[in-house]
Amino acid sequence: MSVPLGFPRAVGAAHGHGTRVRRYNCLRHLETGDVDPRHGYRDGVTPSPAARRRAVVAVLAVYLAGVARLTLWPEPAPDDTFDLVRAVLGWLQDRGFPVTYAGTEAVANVVLFVPFGLLVGWLLRRAWWAVALAAATSTAIELVQRTMPSRVPTVQDVVLNTLGAVVGVAVLLLARRGARTRTGRALPEEDPARAGG
Repeated sequence: MSVPLGFPRAVGAAHGHGTRVRRYNCLRHLETGDVDPRHGYRDGVTPSPAARRRAVVAVLAVYLAGVARLTLWPEPAPDDTFDLVRAVLGWLQDRGFPVTYAGTEAVANVVLFVPFGLLVGWLLRRAWWAVALAAATSTAIELVQRTMPSRVPTVQDVVLNTLGAVVGVAVLLLARRGARTRTGRALPEEDPARAGG
Protein backbone atom coordinates (compact mmCIF):
# COMPACT_ATOMS: atom_id res chain seq x y z
CA MET A 1 0.00 0.00 0.00
CA SER A 2 1.41 3.37 -0.94
CA VAL A 3 1.64 6.01 1.76
CA PRO A 4 0.99 9.65 0.81
CA LEU A 5 4.03 11.88 1.16
CA GLY A 6 2.14 14.19 3.48
CA PHE A 7 1.09 11.39 5.87
CA PRO A 8 3.90 11.80 8.48
CA ARG A 9 3.35 15.55 8.61
CA ALA A 10 -0.41 15.06 9.00
CA VAL A 11 0.12 12.54 11.79
CA GLY A 12 2.53 14.87 13.54
CA ALA A 13 0.10 17.75 13.30
CA ALA A 14 -2.73 15.61 14.65
CA HIS A 15 -0.51 14.41 17.52
CA GLY A 16 0.45 17.97 18.37
CA HIS A 17 -3.17 19.04 18.34
CA GLY A 18 -4.09 16.14 20.62
CA THR A 19 -1.32 17.11 23.03
CA ARG A 20 -2.57 20.67 23.18
CA VAL A 21 -6.15 19.48 23.77
CA ARG A 22 -5.03 17.21 26.63
CA ARG A 23 -3.00 20.04 28.16
CA TYR A 24 -6.00 22.37 27.90
CA ASN A 25 -8.32 19.78 29.47
CA CYS A 26 -5.84 19.21 32.31
CA LEU A 27 -5.68 22.93 33.09
CA ARG A 28 -9.47 23.23 32.85
CA HIS A 29 -9.98 20.37 35.30
CA LEU A 30 -7.48 21.87 37.71
CA GLU A 31 -9.35 25.17 37.62
CA THR A 32 -12.81 23.67 38.02
CA GLY A 33 -11.85 20.99 40.55
CA ASP A 34 -13.22 18.09 38.52
CA VAL A 35 -12.36 14.65 39.87
CA ASP A 36 -10.99 11.80 37.85
CA PRO A 37 -12.86 8.76 39.29
CA ARG A 38 -10.13 6.36 38.11
CA HIS A 39 -7.57 7.44 40.69
CA GLY A 40 -9.56 9.55 43.15
CA TYR A 41 -7.47 12.65 42.58
CA ARG A 42 -8.05 15.71 40.48
CA ASP A 43 -5.73 15.10 37.55
CA GLY A 44 -3.37 13.24 39.85
CA VAL A 45 -2.47 16.47 41.67
CA THR A 46 -5.17 17.59 44.09
CA PRO A 47 -6.69 15.12 46.60
CA SER A 48 -10.31 14.15 46.03
CA PRO A 49 -13.04 15.01 48.57
CA ALA A 50 -12.80 11.48 50.00
CA ALA A 51 -9.04 11.82 50.49
CA ARG A 52 -9.47 15.24 52.08
CA ARG A 53 -12.14 13.89 54.41
CA ARG A 54 -9.79 11.11 55.56
CA ALA A 55 -7.08 13.68 56.19
CA VAL A 56 -9.45 15.88 58.22
CA VAL A 57 -10.56 12.88 60.30
CA ALA A 58 -6.91 12.05 61.00
CA VAL A 59 -6.17 15.63 62.06
CA LEU A 60 -9.30 15.64 64.22
CA ALA A 61 -8.20 12.45 65.97
CA VAL A 62 -4.81 13.97 66.79
CA TYR A 63 -6.46 17.19 67.97
CA LEU A 64 -8.92 15.35 70.25
CA ALA A 65 -6.08 13.33 71.72
CA GLY A 66 -4.29 16.58 72.49
CA VAL A 67 -7.41 18.04 74.12
CA ALA A 68 -7.81 14.91 76.24
CA ARG A 69 -4.17 15.11 77.32
CA LEU A 70 -4.51 18.78 78.17
CA THR A 71 -7.81 18.61 80.04
CA LEU A 72 -8.00 15.12 81.56
CA TRP A 73 -4.46 14.55 82.75
CA PRO A 74 -4.38 14.40 86.57
CA GLU A 75 -1.88 17.27 86.75
CA PRO A 76 -2.74 20.28 84.54
CA ALA A 77 0.88 21.20 83.78
CA PRO A 78 4.29 21.25 85.46
CA ASP A 79 4.87 24.06 87.96
CA ASP A 80 7.62 25.45 85.72
CA THR A 81 5.01 26.07 83.02
CA PHE A 82 2.81 28.11 85.33
CA ASP A 83 5.86 30.03 86.56
CA LEU A 84 6.76 30.87 82.96
CA VAL A 85 3.22 32.04 82.19
CA ARG A 86 3.17 34.25 85.29
CA ALA A 87 6.57 35.67 84.40
CA VAL A 88 5.42 36.55 80.89
CA LEU A 89 2.21 38.12 82.21
CA GLY A 90 4.19 40.10 84.77
CA TRP A 91 6.52 41.36 82.02
CA LEU A 92 3.53 42.48 79.93
CA GLN A 93 1.83 44.14 82.90
CA ASP A 94 5.01 46.08 83.70
CA ARG A 95 4.83 47.53 80.19
CA GLY A 96 1.25 48.66 80.51
CA PHE A 97 -0.58 45.77 78.89
CA PRO A 98 -3.87 45.06 80.74
CA VAL A 99 -3.47 41.29 80.88
CA THR A 100 -4.36 39.01 83.77
CA TYR A 101 -3.95 35.32 84.45
CA ALA A 102 -7.74 34.84 84.53
CA GLY A 103 -8.15 36.67 81.22
CA THR A 104 -5.39 34.65 79.59
CA GLU A 105 -6.97 31.42 80.80
CA ALA A 106 -10.34 32.51 79.41
CA VAL A 107 -8.82 33.28 76.00
CA ALA A 108 -7.03 29.93 76.05
CA ASN A 109 -10.34 28.15 76.66
CA VAL A 110 -11.84 29.87 73.62
CA VAL A 111 -8.85 29.18 71.38
CA LEU A 112 -8.74 25.53 72.47
CA PHE A 113 -12.07 24.77 70.78
CA VAL A 114 -11.68 26.83 67.61
CA PRO A 115 -10.18 23.80 65.79
CA PHE A 116 -13.15 21.73 67.02
CA GLY A 117 -15.54 24.04 65.21
CA LEU A 118 -13.40 24.08 62.08
CA LEU A 119 -12.77 20.34 61.80
CA VAL A 120 -16.07 18.93 63.06
CA GLY A 121 -18.00 21.59 61.17
CA TRP A 122 -16.17 20.60 57.98
CA LEU A 123 -17.16 16.95 58.47
CA LEU A 124 -20.82 17.48 59.35
CA ARG A 125 -23.66 18.01 56.90
CA ARG A 126 -24.71 21.06 58.91
CA ALA A 127 -21.66 22.89 60.20
CA TRP A 128 -23.44 24.55 63.12
CA TRP A 129 -24.14 21.16 64.66
CA ALA A 130 -20.48 21.26 65.65
CA VAL A 131 -21.37 23.89 68.26
CA ALA A 132 -23.78 21.53 70.05
CA LEU A 133 -21.19 18.75 69.91
CA ALA A 134 -18.57 21.11 71.32
CA ALA A 135 -20.85 22.03 74.22
CA ALA A 136 -21.52 18.34 74.91
CA THR A 137 -17.81 17.49 74.71
CA SER A 138 -16.83 20.33 77.03
CA THR A 139 -19.56 19.36 79.49
CA ALA A 140 -18.30 15.77 79.51
CA ILE A 141 -14.76 17.00 80.18
CA GLU A 142 -15.92 19.14 83.10
CA LEU A 143 -17.88 16.24 84.58
CA VAL A 144 -14.81 14.00 84.43
CA GLN A 145 -12.72 16.76 85.99
CA ARG A 146 -15.05 16.77 89.01
CA THR A 147 -13.52 13.42 89.96
CA MET A 148 -9.99 14.90 89.86
CA PRO A 149 -8.84 16.74 92.99
CA SER A 150 -6.26 18.75 91.01
CA ARG A 151 -8.83 20.09 88.52
CA VAL A 152 -11.35 22.90 88.94
CA PRO A 153 -14.33 22.35 86.61
CA THR A 154 -16.55 25.36 85.95
CA VAL A 155 -19.55 26.25 83.83
CA GLN A 156 -17.52 29.16 82.49
CA ASP A 157 -15.15 26.71 80.80
CA VAL A 158 -18.09 25.10 78.97
CA VAL A 159 -19.33 28.51 77.80
CA LEU A 160 -15.87 29.59 76.60
CA ASN A 161 -15.17 26.28 74.86
CA THR A 162 -18.51 26.51 73.09
CA LEU A 163 -17.72 30.09 72.06
CA GLY A 164 -14.47 28.82 70.57
CA ALA A 165 -16.40 26.30 68.48
CA VAL A 166 -18.70 29.10 67.30
CA VAL A 167 -15.64 31.05 66.16
CA GLY A 168 -14.30 27.98 64.35
CA VAL A 169 -17.57 27.31 62.50
CA ALA A 170 -17.90 30.99 61.59
CA VAL A 171 -14.38 31.00 60.11
CA LEU A 172 -15.21 27.83 58.16
CA LEU A 173 -18.41 29.28 56.70
CA LEU A 174 -16.72 32.58 55.84
CA ALA A 175 -13.97 30.66 54.05
CA ARG A 176 -16.55 28.69 52.07
CA ARG A 177 -18.44 31.83 51.14
CA GLY A 178 -15.22 33.52 50.08
CA ALA A 179 -14.27 30.54 47.92
CA ARG A 180 -17.67 30.57 46.22
CA THR A 181 -17.41 34.31 45.62
CA ARG A 182 -13.95 34.04 44.06
CA THR A 183 -14.57 30.98 41.90
CA GLY A 184 -18.30 31.19 41.31
CA ARG A 185 -18.76 27.63 42.57
CA ALA A 186 -18.74 25.68 45.81
CA LEU A 187 -15.55 24.21 47.16
CA PRO A 188 -14.81 20.80 45.54
CA GLU A 189 -15.34 18.92 48.79
CA GLU A 190 -18.45 20.87 49.69
CA ASP A 191 -21.85 19.22 49.40
CA PRO A 192 -24.38 21.86 48.25
CA ALA A 193 -26.63 20.70 51.07
CA ARG A 194 -23.87 21.60 53.53
CA ALA A 195 -23.08 24.99 52.04
CA GLY A 196 -25.58 26.84 54.15
CA GLY A 197 -24.13 25.47 57.38
